[in-house]
Amino acid sequence: MIWTAFIWGMLGSFHCVGMCGPIALALAGKDRSKYLFNKLLYNSGRAVTYSVLGGLVGLLGFSLSLAGVQQWVSIILGLTIIGLAFFYKESEKWITGSAFSKSLIKLKSQLGKSIRRGGSKAFFLSGLLNGFLPCGMVYMALVASLALQSPVYGMAYMFVFGLGTFPVMILLMFSKDIFSLSFRMKMNKAMPYFVMFMGVLFVLRGMGWGIPYLSPKLGLPAAHATELLDSDITHCE
Repeated sequence: MIWTAFIWGMLGSFHCVGMCGPIALALAGKDRSKYLFNKLLYNSGRAVTYSVLGGLVGLLGFSLSLAGVQQWVSIILGLTIIGLAFFYKESEKWITGSAFSKSLIKLKSQLGKSIRRGGSKAFFLSGLLNGFLPCGMVYMALVASLALQSPVYGMAYMFVFGLGTFPVMILLMFSKDIFSLSFRMKMNKAMPYFVMFMGVLFVLRGMGWGIPYLSPKLGLPAAHATELLDSDITHCE
C-alpha cells in the first residue's frame, strides 16, 4: 500500500496549493545559489512532520491489531475514507473554528517569524511547522496510515506521502502561474474519486482474500499467535 501514498501526495498537493502556496512563494530567500536546496529543506521539513504523525497514528493502529481487531480496523477505516471522500475539506474548517484555533494562530505566528528569519535552518523549521497546518488531505492520509496498523509502516506511508507533494510544491516555488486555475480545479474535482479508490483498496486489504498485493492474507494478531505457540509447546511436552 505504500506506493499509493506517493500518488496521494502528488494529487493532494494541488489541493494544498491554495493554503501552502503563498507560504511557499514567501520562502524566496536571498541566496539564489541555494534556492533549490532551501526549497528541498522546506519540503523535507513537512515530510518529517508527516512521518512523525504517521508513526504516532500507526502506533495506535498497532495497539488495535494487538486487541484482535486487525481485519475490522482496515475495513472500517476503508469505509470511513470512502464516506469522507467528498467532505475532507470540512475538517480544515472544523479545526480552524474549534478549540484548536488559538493554537493555530500561535503556529502561524511562529511560522511567520521563521520565514522572516531566513537561512537554511529557518527553511527546514518552516517546513516542520507547516506540516501541522490544517489539511484535509493529510488527515485522510493519516487515516490510511492508521489502517496499516504499524508505527514503522505509518511513518513510511506519511513520509512517502510528503515526498509525493514535492514535485508540485517545488514547481510552484519557481512560478506561481505554472499551474492554471482551471487545471487545479480539474485535479481537485478528481481527487475525491481517487480517495474513494484508496478506501476500496483498504477494504479489500481487510477482507484478507489471499490476493497478492491487493488483498493478502492477514497475519494472526499477536495475542492469538502467542496462545497458539504456547499450545504447541504444551503438546510437544
